[in-house]
Amino acid sequence: MACFTRLIAFAFAAASLFVASPSWSMNMEYALVIHGGAGTITRDNMTAETEAAYRAALTEALRAGQEVLASGGTALDAVGATIMVMEDSPLFNAGKGAVFTNDGRNELDAAIMDGKTLNAGAIAGVTRVRNPIQLARAVMDKSPHVMLAGAGAEEFAREQNITLVSPTYFFTQRRFDQLRAVQENDKDALMLDHDGDHKYGTVGAVALDKDGNLAAGTSTGGLTNKKWGRIGDSPIIGAGTYASNKSCGVSGTGTGEYFIRLTIAREICALMEYKGYSAQEAADEVVQKRLTEIGGDGGVIVLDHDGSAAYSFNTEGMYRAHLNSANPDPVIGIYGE
Repeated sequence: MACFTRLIAFAFAAASLFVASPSWSMNMEYALVIHGGAGTITRDNMTAETEAAYRAALTEALRAGQEVLASGGTALDAVGATIMVMEDSPLFNAGKGAVFTNDGRNELDAAIMDGKTLNAGAIAGVTRVRNPIQLARAVMDKSPHVMLAGAGAEEFAREQNITLVSPTYFFTQRRFDQLRAVQENDKDALMLDHDGDHKYGTVGAVALDKDGNLAAGTSTGGLTNKKWGRIGDSPIIGAGTYASNKSCGVSGTGTGEYFIRLTIAREICALMEYKGYSAQEAADEVVQKRLTEIGGDGGVIVLDHDGSAAYSFNTEGMYRAHLNSANPDPVIGIYGE
């Protein structure tokens, strides 16, 4: 009876958080799905002006990737173009909008992966790279490595003529005030994009191009008040980012330590590749069940090799959007319904 009760409780919780997969036709020319973070995002704590700003930013990002895909460009290029728009926006915890570390710095992480070749590039802990996703792509394309970190990554960026900026470029009063608020409450507390509503502003994109190739990318500023060079799941291949043409592309957002422990992105793809799960089934199994069971929170976007997409999150909302060649107008979601 206790086991049955737990199953009923889980089914109820999953149903209350379930977000239906978009109804997309097969054999489309291209598809693109993005996220801008998950968390306690409800209508009660969102002003009309703020909601409009997020919708506009998500639309701009989608349009940038769509332009690449509609003109015959690659999924990799579309992912990069999409994420760069969000990195340049102060609304998201990535690039210009990155949160502050314990010592008042902005440390940025990003990763990108090619589903055709399984090549990948990632960077962690950089402080001067305007668009971390651009450097992650360079690591994949122009180095023998998968991940570079800190000063070495920035030295490589200089060699590749990647745009570097003063660390002050990333300063925003809003983010600095968030750090001060956290430290005044508890100097050792950690917050994922602390805004009072605890939004997790990591950004990500997954694309399918005309050649049937998938790519996924993720970019983040990490945790407010993080210390000791902490790195989360976003730049770790298989945890927060993964793509394989045999299964799917995934980008995640949430409590990175839990995503790392569960290798969430790769696990979703493995369920699809080896057990025949659909994108939505795999996403829900990993996020609604496994992530929830160990106390983690967050969400994922998933796109499979046929262009079928899914969102799954165990928080109250997630900034998300999609479009494709059959339905080229952006469809944007924020709240849990």
